[in-house]
Amino acid sequence: MTQPATAQRTLNVALGDRSYPIHIGSGLLDDPQALTPYLAGKQVMVVTNETVAPLYLEALCAHLPSDVDVRTVILPDGEQYKTIEQVSRIWDALLEAGFNRRCTLVALGGGVIGDMVGYAAASYQRGVAFIQVPTTLLSQVDSSVGGKTGVNHPLGKNMIGAFWQPKAVLIDIATLASLPARELSAGLAEVIKYGLIRDEPFLSWLEDNMAALRHISPEAIIEAIARSCQIKADIVADDETEQGVRAHLNLGHTFGHAIEAHQGYGNWLHGEAVGAGMALAATLSQQLGFISGADLTRAQAVIESAGLPLAAPTDMQSDDFLTRMRLDKKNVDAKLRLVLLHAIGNACIDDTTSEEVLRALLDSYPRL
Repeated sequence: MTQPATAQRTLNVALGDRSYPIHIGSGLLDDPQALTPYLAGKQVMVVTNETVAPLYLEALCAHLPSDVDVRTVILPDGEQYKTIEQVSRIWDALLEAGFNRRCTLVALGGGVIGDMVGYAAASYQRGVAFIQVPTTLLSQVDSSVGGKTGVNHPLGKNMIGAFWQPKAVLIDIATLASLPARELSAGLAEVIKYGLIRDEPFLSWLEDNMAALRHISPEAIIEAIARSCQIKADIVADDETEQGVRAHLNLGHTFGHAIEAHQGYGNWLHGEAVGAGMALAATLSQQLGFISGADLTRAQAVIESAGLPLAAPTDMQSDDFLTRMRLDKKNVDAKLRLVLLHAIGNACIDDTTSEEVLRALLDSYPRL
């Protein structure tokens, strides 16, 4: 499937005795030793979806130790299937196989698979080991790191879940070769986010290297994934359960989650909704006087250069946004809390902007 692992980078998420490595390279799925050190026992359940299974499931299972009892679960593909019913299929398989507390779950797929497998692991017998093997750029730079797990609810995205850290994250960039261009662009939204919220020099690097990233240049992709994961690892180490600075990782997500929920999960990809959401957040930041017009133009340009939308959906009115945004997990005491920009590379939490100001922004904002 791939060439032997080359140019591997390893980072660490520092959480005391729950610390874990993030391995980044090409060919990790063909490495017989990639998963073995992180298995809790002799029972392994590999969970993937109908799209990823034909591509990578056989190779991953072939490299597990011969004395391990390996079972598989193949779920349907798509954000619309990120439900408690699909997680129940994982629990069913674990119970039917008689798996005990020393079993290990392996999440092979994108963010939907990773979140559901993590939640299944967090709750099965009150917590078992799991390993993230993300196969999309979005999951490689964001959802596979940090321990947020869960499912969607019809009224809101990721409303049911738990914090549960993996034992390791194995990122094989060779899997990106099978990724559609639209999915790659969706992943770049989360990469851009890190530059906007915390690392202006990284944003400058992205501006210079966006073409290479969209062509999946190995050197550029590994650098972008490593820098993104390092930023997230540092933030998670400081604030694992999102009591403070970790909320900055949600730049654009309050608007974006509203778009996803209203449009129907999967119709707008998560990264597409976050791209438009970041553009909305940057526009509000400029209107409030936090950033300059030049900063807004810069933010819009880098989002657009990744192939992401800036405009909101045509059929979403201000009330549609506000109804969904009132359900956001960051809200406290019925106050909307938004992640905005004080400057490029410097995010902040704002809970003083009124719904009237938001309504005015949304009323005048461009629609697709």
